[in-house]
Amino acid sequence: MEKRTLGKGGLEVSAMGLGCMGLSFGYGPAADTKDAIKLIRGAFELGVTFFDTAEAYGPFENEELLGEALEPFRDKVVIATKFGFKNGDSKTGLDSRPERIKEVADAALKRLRTDRIDLFYQHRVDTNVPIEDVAGTVKELIKEGKVKHFGLSEAGVESIRKAHAVQPVAALQSEYSLWWREPEQEIMPTLEELGIGFVPFSPLGKGFLTGAINENTEFDKTDFRNIVPRFSPEARKANQVMVDLMHSIAKQKNATPAQIALAWLLAQKPWIVPIPGTTKLHRLQENIGAVDVLLTADDLKSIEDAAAEIQIEGARYPAHLMQRVGK
Repeated sequence: MEKRTLGKGGLEVSAMGLGCMGLSFGYGPAADTKDAIKLIRGAFELGVTFFDTAEAYGPFENEELLGEALEPFRDKVVIATKFGFKNGDSKTGLDSRPERIKEVADAALKRLRTDRIDLFYQHRVDTNVPIEDVAGTVKELIKEGKVKHFGLSEAGVESIRKAHAVQPVAALQSEYSLWWREPEQEIMPTLEELGIGFVPFSPLGKGFLTGAINENTEFDKTDFRNIVPRFSPEARKANQVMVDLMHSIAKQKNATPAQIALAWLLAQKPWIVPIPGTTKLHRLQENIGAVDVLLTADDLKSIEDAAAEIQIEGARYPAHLMQRVGK
């Protein structure tokens, strides 16, 4: 698989990463450990070298899973994890105090069975802690050799600039896809100016852009999408027009809707590395196949023109979670 570089510090990763959250958290019951390990190792065999986790995924279970799965070839992969929630629990509020960041780093190193974290993200900006202090703490961890690169997730332009001035930010991880394009307004020009990579999560619209979800789909009671306005049955019905667009382009390119959505992201900038997640090996293979789907300038214009006519219904997060983004 082709490689891409995140940030000016030379962090080289596969053009497509693997978001591992869904193996343990967020989208219904956790996957069987043996199956999850098989999937992660299968991704590596297919050329993926960039794996994304967080202490909050579980909490802690996902890091432990990755540590076990990646241990045999640790030096051939890039592991990204995150700090920023009280006790590692995303339901308990934010905590990016310097002492907490250091605690998370030490605990994550043990769970990941490694001596360094390749990319350490602040999961959400904590407005109670100056971002300069957060960046300064990660800078210390980098000097100690515990961390290699610093990242931010769902941060706003002001936070990105302030953090980057203290410790260069290698990557911003935020939601970005054909059905959530808000980062194009201010975030992406800022990243380009500063030389920061972009790691889009939910590049397939939390599964919607694959075409496998419709208005009648029923999610497990523990599935996060049950509380997302964009996934109400009414919104799903209204938003089907975006999936129809993916299908029409996919037919022309002998590809799948998911591959078109991912290929579109890859075509936007050479410093974009999407991290689709899955629990199924055939979906993993399908997603990785997007790297070989070439969208021409005409293809991209066709998608752009058609997408401009589509009004997406529903917020991407419920109100209480929207308060945590863009700070």
